[in-house]
Amino acid sequence: TGQFRPNKVKYLSAFREDSWFKSLFVRKVDPRKDAHSHLLAKKEDNNLYKIQFHNVKPECLDAYNKLCEDVLPSIHADSEYPCELVGTWNTWYGEQDQAVHLWRYRGGYPALTEVMNKLRQNKAFMDYRNERGKMLLSRRNQLLREFSFWNEPVPRPGPNIYELRSYQLRPGTMIEWGNYWARAIEIRQQNHEAVGGFFSQIGNLYTVHHLWAYKDLQSREDTRNAAWQREGWDEVVYYTVPLIQHMESRIMIPMKTSPLK
Repeated sequence: TGQFRPNKVKYLSAFREDSWFKSLFVRKVDPRKDAHSHLLAKKEDNNLYKIQFHNVKPECLDAYNKLCEDVLPSIHADSEYPCELVGTWNTWYGEQDQAVHLWRYRGGYPALTEVMNKLRQNKAFMDYRNERGKMLLSRRNQLLREFSFWNEPVPRPGPNIYELRSYQLRPGTMIEWGNYWARAIEIRQQNHEAVGGFFSQIGNLYTVHHLWAYKDLQSREDTRNAAWQREGWDEVVYYTVPLIQHMESRIMIPMKTSPLK
């Protein structure tokens, strides 16, 4: 034991020095020149995302799911609404009796405003919202932008399970997080598990959501373990963990009408 401890300290010190040296060659984003959202988000589009968390009364979950399946796809399919339902799920592991919905608004805040105004005139939606209110214990939402280095989430066949990993970062560290994950996502794309990466604009600030897809829980375990065998993953973990104040993982099952199956 007396010999192991100095060797371990020496290894960690060398690893930190080597990783720091490598980081000098990573293209850094200067946070002083623009807002974080402009530096981190995609330039070629103006997509805005909304994520909704609905905590449902346990006895109402089946009725709630049926209500969503009857109404939400019609909004998604109607060209009058500049929005798309990216995915809709029930939480399997994490908070129980919870539904999670992810919407995309093509056109940013003006598109969001247009959809909200039109929905107020939509009787079917207003009836849905009133009925939904009777089934919920609580609800919250966030407005998000997508990271420039993640793929845009697109419909995929199933069956899959989805993991939503949510990170509350220390204020002022979003640029640093983005710099490391711009490299890390290349490591985690090899099994096509990466679905989408987002950061908050309104709601809980300095929040990051990473969305992953796996065939099952064992596939998730195997894929995550395999990442440690790829060069650079240990460095990303080593430098990003200190940026996190709190993290949470949800395993989610798609609802019947979810575009992400």
